[in-house]
Amino acid sequence: MVTDPAAILVMLLAVLALIFWFGETVPGKKLFSIVPSLVFCYFLPTTLTTLGVLPAESVLYDWIKAYLLPTSLMLLILALDVPGIIRLGPKALVMMLAGTAGVVIGAPIALWIFSSWVPPDTWQGMTALSGSWIGGGANMVALAEVAGTSNSMFGMMVIVDVSVANVWMGVLLYMAGQQQRIDRLTRADMSAIEDLKRRVAEFTAKTTRVASLTDLMMIAAVGFGGMWLATLAGRYAGNVTAIFDATIWKFIIVTAIAAALSFTPVRRLEGAGASRIGSVMLYLLVASIGAHADFTHMKEAPVLVAVGAVWMLCHVTVLLAVAWMIRAPIFFVAIGSQANIGGAASAPIVASAFHPSLAPVGVLLAILGYVLGTYAGLLAMYLLRTVAGA
Repeated sequence: MVTDPAAILVMLLAVLALIFWFGETVPGKKLFSIVPSLVFCYFLPTTLTTLGVLPAESVLYDWIKAYLLPTSLMLLILALDVPGIIRLGPKALVMMLAGTAGVVIGAPIALWIFSSWVPPDTWQGMTALSGSWIGGGANMVALAEVAGTSNSMFGMMVIVDVSVANVWMGVLLYMAGQQQRIDRLTRADMSAIEDLKRRVAEFTAKTTRVASLTDLMMIAAVGFGGMWLATLAGRYAGNVTAIFDATIWKFIIVTAIAAALSFTPVRRLEGAGASRIGSVMLYLLVASIGAHADFTHMKEAPVLVAVGAVWMLCHVTVLLAVAWMIRAPIFFVAIGSQANIGGAASAPIVASAFHPSLAPVGVLLAILGYVLGTYAGLLAMYLLRTVAGA
């Protein structure tokens, strides 16, 4: 029914606006506390495509993937505060990296166990999901593009993400209520927690401000400028090297550019909402991918949820083993995990369950996950492809 690219864009934005408006209502808050809004941002466009309202193919979808995806990554990574993360203390960083290692190690193990029961292209879908479980939605979309994940497999991985990650988040929230008991049992060192709260409060006070028109123009220029530089450099690198193709190079380079800019005054744009604008692009990306998909191609989802459960078990095992060795408080375990698995959207929720002033810690570590998501996801892709024999 709708084929004009401009009309499709309007439809997708209208769907997203409706979802977020509903999320501000009392019923919406209750619903989205159980099922994240990201699921609806994906599956409502899928429903419209299944009903024939939106087309499964459009030049708009390709444009969004090619240009808005790297721009979104640029703005989400821009807020990276390397000195701030280092000041959080070594245990927070160790647990964050342990969570990343658990995702990378667990992926090929889970695929190997279920190799006889899953579709041949599962390794591509798991590559995409590794991006989400290390970084966030933008990394998931980026690695899906790199691995050549089909739209139907991407849709099934969204189901796995929601089914498995939400159960684990519920476990983490329960752990927050048992924090003192668990830390006494493990004899964890709590000395860094109070100092951590003070530093977080100072960081929050320094970065937040009302965005001016100049700020918004700068955010747009930095985001799209970084995207275009990465696109040009990716094309050149893809032509002169045989390591990666132009698409992979584009995502590697845009991540590097954003991380480098995070050491400059440009990083202050985060206080004016750079990551929020990046999130708008991210949700539009998810909606456009949802419009590609078809519900009839999701019959393999149940076994893939089992794959995801084993994968998550590997992640948790690595986290708990490392925490026991370094006597890390359960807060660092929870936030190190959720910064990987949930990203910036849910890591602050878990952090604030331990203490409201700790919510920005989840954001800081989740931003680090955006950087690790692309690179560690490429490593996971190599391991998965090896197991699959692709």
